[in-house]
Amino acid sequence: MSLAGDVCVLSGACGFLGEKLVRLLLEEEKLAEIRLLDKNIRPELVQSLEDRCGDTKLSVFEGDIRDNELLRRACRGATLVFHTASLIDVIGAIDYRELYEVNVKGTQLLLETCIQESVASFIYTSSIEVAGPNPRGEPIINGNEDTVYTSSLKFPYSQTKKEAEQLCLNAQAELLSNGGRFATCVLRPMYIYGEGCRFTLGHMRDGIRNGDVLLRTSSREAKVNPVYVGNVALAHLQAARALKEPQKRAVVGGNFYYISDNTPPISYSDFNHAVLSPLGFGIQERPVLPFTVLYLIAFLVEMLQAVLRPFLRFTLPLNRQLLVMLNTPFSFSYQKAHRDLGYTPRYEWAEARKRTTDWLASVLAREREQISLK
Repeated sequence: MSLAGDVCVLSGACGFLGEKLVRLLLEEEKLAEIRLLDKNIRPELVQSLEDRCGDTKLSVFEGDIRDNELLRRACRGATLVFHTASLIDVIGAIDYRELYEVNVKGTQLLLETCIQESVASFIYTSSIEVAGPNPRGEPIINGNEDTVYTSSLKFPYSQTKKEAEQLCLNAQAELLSNGGRFATCVLRPMYIYGEGCRFTLGHMRDGIRNGDVLLRTSSREAKVNPVYVGNVALAHLQAARALKEPQKRAVVGGNFYYISDNTPPISYSDFNHAVLSPLGFGIQERPVLPFTVLYLIAFLVEMLQAVLRPFLRFTLPLNRQLLVMLNTPFSFSYQKAHRDLGYTPRYEWAEARKRTTDWLASVLAREREQISLK
C-alpha cells in the first residue's frame, strides 16, 4: 500500500536513523508533505533534501519535543507520525530527569497530540535494550517476539525506552477526534550501524588513540546481530504501509517487532573490527582484565558515584549493565516483521559493511588530525 498523498511527521528527522528515513521516503513515496521535527535542524541537510524532494513539500518544525504548541502545529492535518527522536545514553552521562522528560514525557505528549489532531498512524522506534539482557546475563539466541525472558531493567535509558514503548502500545485503538481509531506500532531494532553512527566513530577514535588497535570489551562468544541503518529505515516504511492497509492494520496495530537483518552474528568488539580492519586497525586478543574483575570495579565505581553525587558528578565509559550487554549472546529474528510487515532486508552484509567502512575511511584523516591536536 502506497503512502502517496499522505502528510508525514518525522521526529528526530536530523538524527542518524531519521535522516535515512527521510531520504528513503523521498525516493520511494509520493507524499504530499514531510514535516521535519527536530530540536536542531541542520540547514545543509534541508538543502540537500530539497534538491530531491520533487513534488513533496518539506516543512521544518524546529524545537523541543516537550513543546505542546510545536507538536500541535507539526501534527495538524498529518496522517502519519514516525517517532524516532530520543536521548540515547548508555554510560549514565545524562540526568535521569532529562531522559524521562524527553523519552517518556515527550512521547506521551506526542501521542496525545496525535489523538487530538486525528493522526491515523504512529510508529515508534524503540530499542533492543528494552528486552535486556538481564543482570544475570542470560542469553537469547535467535529469539522472537514470543520468547519468554525475565528482564529487570536497571539502566535509565532502557527504563525510559521501555516506558515510552508501553505508552505507544497502550494507545492502540484510542478514539480520535474525527471518530476514527488510532493505530500504533513499535519497532525494536538491534544495535544500528552504518554511515553516520556515532558509536562506531567513537570506537575508531579510541583505536586511533591506542595506536590503531581497537579495545576489546566483549568476548568473541557474546554474539549479537547488529542491523544496518538502511534496513531499519526500510522496516519503518514497511510498517507505515502495513498500517495504511485495512487488513494488515488490524494485525500490526498494537504490536512490537524485532528488526534485524542478515548481518552475521558477531560480538560488538569483533563487529567494530570487521568494519575497521580494512582501514588498518587491529584488535586486542582479549580484554585487559577478566569480566569478573571489570564487573567488580564497575560496581565499586557506581557506589562511589552514588556517595559523591551531592558534591561531584562524573561518568566512566563502562558500567555493570553495559558490561553485561557487551558480554551476553543476544540475537533476534526478523521473521515476524517479514510476515506481518512484508519486511525483507534490502542490504546484505557485504554491501552494508562496505558502505560503513567507506564512510569511516572518508572521515579517518580528519579524526587523526583532530586527535593529534589535542
